[in-house]
Amino acid sequence: MGVFVFVFILLLFQALRLTEFILIHGVKMDVILRIMMYLSISFLPVILPMSLLFSVLLTYTRLSQDSEIVAMKTLGLSMKELIIPAIVLATVGCILSAETSFYLGPWGNRQFEVLINQLGRQKMGASVKEGVFSEGFFDMVVYANKVDSKAGILHDVFIYDERDQKSPVTIIAREGELEQENSVTGQSARLVLKNGNIHRTHDDTYTKVDFGTYAINLFDPHDLSQREKSMPSLTLPELKDALKRKDLSNDDRIRLEIEHQRRWSLSLACLIFGILGVGLGTTTNRRLARASGFLMCLGVIVGYWVLYVTAENVANSHVAPPWLTLWGVNLIFFALGLFSLRRKEG
Repeated sequence: MGVFVFVFILLLFQALRLTEFILIHGVKMDVILRIMMYLSISFLPVILPMSLLFSVLLTYTRLSQDSEIVAMKTLGLSMKELIIPAIVLATVGCILSAETSFYLGPWGNRQFEVLINQLGRQKMGASVKEGVFSEGFFDMVVYANKVDSKAGILHDVFIYDERDQKSPVTIIAREGELEQENSVTGQSARLVLKNGNIHRTHDDTYTKVDFGTYAINLFDPHDLSQREKSMPSLTLPELKDALKRKDLSNDDRIRLEIEHQRRWSLSLACLIFGILGVGLGTTTNRRLARASGFLMCLGVIVGYWVLYVTAENVANSHVAPPWLTLWGVNLIFFALGLFSLRRKEG
């Protein structure tokens, strides 16, 4: 139940985007369902620890509410014995979370990227927003005052093309039209610009060229290689191989190290949340037990992610190594769980 609840909540944040795909860009419902499935799979490494905390907290809170905890302690059971079922479940959760974090989650994220890339090629106008600088348009920055996404017509177009780092190009045109062509060899597409000019800088020279019609090839049947995987789409072996590369910049190495440590720390968070759930959910006060449970779960999750995001920002700013910041958050909550257990034992 916890998995479904948190998947539903996270998908709600994507509801506006998915609705736009259906109503504006005419994407079929089966494609939307595939997007939702891949998104749900990519969310699993984050959702499993939260769901485990949810289940443990609600179970032990209900036991406290029904005075079962008091009855068990009266029979001579200690907290060490009461925590065993939660530890077993948390261990299973760690194994499942590790598998999803190392392999299944990256696979889902990669499938989502590929599908969105295919949709972007089929519905190219969907990636250009009216009055917004769109940076993800075939590695170019595109701006248009008016966009007819169904017809693929752009008005008052500004393009900054930095694919050639040594000679960036700025293009301004009155109108642009996205054209696609299906052939035996595959699919090709281009952006045809009308009535504009090209501004190019190279070393210390500047060139301006006026044009009536100018076409930019976006992709062709012989150049449909998939984009390079993003860091969340890399499996654990691929992350390790990427970290061994000698041509990595310091910033890229830090980001890869953060991703690597994040996979392990999230997996072991299940065990920490299991201990913490027992400590927070076990109480002999029935009124307190009735009022807590789900609220405590939300409070712990919010607190954990606030600290986690802060730790990632600290690591990205090179203030402290990633292993110290990310595992430091887990240590804080592990200490909190042990402290709450000791209080209940006393």
